[in-house]
Amino acid sequence: MARIHPLPDLLISQIAAGEVVERPASVLKELIENSLDAGATRIDVQLEEGGVKLIRVADDGGGIEKDDLPLAFARHATSKIATLADLECVASYGFRGEALASIASVARVSITSRSREAAHAWKLDGETLAHGGEPKPAALSAGTVVMVADLYFNTPARRKFLKSVATEFAHCDDVLTRIALARPDVSFTLAHNDQVRRRLMSADLARRTRELMGEAFLTHARPIDAQAGPLRLAGFAALPAYAKNTRAEQLFYVNGRFVRDKLLAHAARAAYADVLHGALHPAWVLFLDIDPALVDVNVHPAKTEVRFRDGQGVHRFVFHALQRALAEPLSAVKSPAQAVQTPTHPPPRQATLTVSEPPAAAYLDFAQRAFSGAAPPAPTLRGEEAPAAVAEREERPLGHALAQLHGIYILAQNSQGLVLVDMHAAHERILYEKLKAAADAHPATQALLVPVLLQASAAEQACAEEHAATLERLGFEISAAGPQQLSVRAVPALLAGGDIAALARALLAELMEHPASHVLERHRNDLLATLACHGAVRAHRQLSLPEMDALLRAMEETDRADQCNHGRPTWIQLPLSELDRLFMRGR
Repeated sequence: MARIHPLPDLLISQIAAGEVVERPASVLKELIENSLDAGATRIDVQLEEGGVKLIRVADDGGGIEKDDLPLAFARHATSKIATLADLECVASYGFRGEALASIASVARVSITSRSREAAHAWKLDGETLAHGGEPKPAALSAGTVVMVADLYFNTPARRKFLKSVATEFAHCDDVLTRIALARPDVSFTLAHNDQVRRRLMSADLARRTRELMGEAFLTHARPIDAQAGPLRLAGFAALPAYAKNTRAEQLFYVNGRFVRDKLLAHAARAAYADVLHGALHPAWVLFLDIDPALVDVNVHPAKTEVRFRDGQGVHRFVFHALQRALAEPLSAVKSPAQAVQTPTHPPPRQATLTVSEPPAAAYLDFAQRAFSGAAPPAPTLRGEEAPAAVAEREERPLGHALAQLHGIYILAQNSQGLVLVDMHAAHERILYEKLKAAADAHPATQALLVPVLLQASAAEQACAEEHAATLERLGFEISAAGPQQLSVRAVPALLAGGDIAALARALLAELMEHPASHVLERHRNDLLATLACHGAVRAHRQLSLPEMDALLRAMEETDRADQCNHGRPTWIQLPLSELDRLFMRGR
């Protein structure tokens, strides 16, 4: 019979390394975070062979005292925390005190450091320490240099799982990108095989985001800055027109730490549910600031998972902050589909023939005709309109209508230049938002003639009982019908024609998993989107100029009018500078 025995320290460290040191990128993350915790304002990274042969991280931080250098290699030795109270409100990147020990167990590590008070630097490597050696004097002006060479030299089986040099470098680059986004105040340099790949100077968040995410992302992004009590959400959320096939550009940070959190991801995706459909994924760079005492970062050794004390409150805050930003009407923002540049040339010439301002009921009349298929009225025209009236209308985001192109697009003129509007997509969004508002104002519940019975687990039955009031507000009446059965006796009238059992199960699953249900809203909104699509003005319908102007005014006052219900842009701006470039004016 096998006897229980303690494991050697080296084997314990190598086991721990399996959680912390997954690949070179994992090592780089730990070293950069240590530099930031040391107060570094400049971090230089040098890699060889994707980081497998060498990872060198140099910083200008506070440095390490000579007597503390041996402790840097020790397991569970750290300067970040000392008590349980410290652990419950961690504000630093690192705190476990095991990263360097784990790395040193699977690679050759040396540390050269000079504290601000020291006369010179000191150097210590893992091999010297293992043989009882002491730190030796070294040359270094300030800060710390950590060198990690020959990763997995003593565990060749682990080394076989590494990918190609290019792949491993790409992972290292991703790590530096994620960290650099959170710390635009710090300068970073990344070199690979003696070639500089990135050089980032300290900057503000917008400039750092542009450098790392690209101009296209920032052009299509809405700035986010919302605060409620101890919570603050800042950063950028891209509009649906920028949606991607992958989640690679979904970056979420909690107190400056990059995390992969299901609750935050769910809240963010839910905010896009009404403007993005299909298999595309939205993009964002978001920073959640919260009292460290209200979030637990001690969930996983990699520290990319967190747990909130009040998950429901955090979910609601993130969801509503993003939803409000994405729903901002056009009267408050500029074109989402193309950057609007301020013209440097004189104002445009005034048109000699313009349309009169449509009456207040023009949009209602337009909507009724769109449903009925009636012919549009003759346009009301007048010449040599007062310049002040023209200027007033051109100051509006979408300006005033000029013509209709192929019965599909509306051409309009504003102070920036030319505006193109997809009239069906725009009208679809307007109708959809009106239908939603009507449904919210007058919720209707339909009792089922024959209750729907479904088999339910103990957890589902408990959820139905616990959230009975919430279910009732949503239009559902669900109660126990037996030891393992639930009875659905009423549902929202808009959803009465659907699969009641499947809808009830999905709703209960959402209530068990998340603080608020978005299933009902999604199903209801899918139905309303279909109605809006069928009700919107069809392509090739001839509209009068007053009807076009009425549609533009309605767009300016409608939430989420930047895109249709399927995430496509409803309008774009062509600035005069771009038109001048096309016609080579000024050259």
